[in-house]
Amino acid sequence: MRKVWIGLLVAILFAGNVSLARAVTLTAPQYVFNKATVREGTLLFMDHCSACHSIHSLRYERLETDLGMPKAQIIKSIMLSSNANFLEGMRPTMTQADAKAWFGIAAPDLSHIVRAEGQRWVYTYLTSFYWDPKRPSGWNNRVVPAVAMPDVLAPWEGIYSKNGQVLHRGRLTPAAYHRKVADIVAFLRYTSDPSYFKRHNLGPYVLGSLIILSLLAYLLKRNYWRDVHK
Repeated sequence: MRKVWIGLLVAILFAGNVSLARAVTLTAPQYVFNKATVREGTLLFMDHCSACHSIHSLRYERLETDLGMPKAQIIKSIMLSSNANFLEGMRPTMTQADAKAWFGIAAPDLSHIVRAEGQRWVYTYLTSFYWDPKRPSGWNNRVVPAVAMPDVLAPWEGIYSKNGQVLHRGRLTPAAYHRKVADIVAFLRYTSDPSYFKRHNLGPYVLGSLIILSLLAYLLKRNYWRDVHK
């Protein structure tokens, strides 16, 4: 029995040391979640992420019905893949075969990444790249070490070493850079739950109906009890 307890203690301590070694403080993105923010994040995602990543669970038409984006703009600026269809999910411009050849692995679909990992994780991941010449792409990440993805947002932020030293300044201020990353996170939050805006539009009507039904039920109850007490 003593050996069992010692083994469990060693396992707990080992697991704790591993988790501490890999621990990264997750930072929450600062943004207002509304249609304007998600529209901006959509355009940023398409410009910087859609070459590799798909959003299969979100049809292009939802951008028109949910966010109010003009169909002409969606066709011109969003439907960049050669085989994109307005009534189908959002496709990457790069084929899976090319992604495997260039990066060693196909980029994952990001339809539900915020639902799976949380927006704090996604935001911290996107802002945690650093220059690592030992990696094939030249990039590494504190949240996902040895990641295959390069830092596609480096022109905004700049290039940093692992210890935070500025190697090359980006074209945006830190505040502007973090706002844009937060907008991308807002878009990915929307793709994880596309019914959000529709639910909120219907919410007042649903609550109003429940109030009316509750009032009618109360009046009916009073009427029944009036007869009971006679």
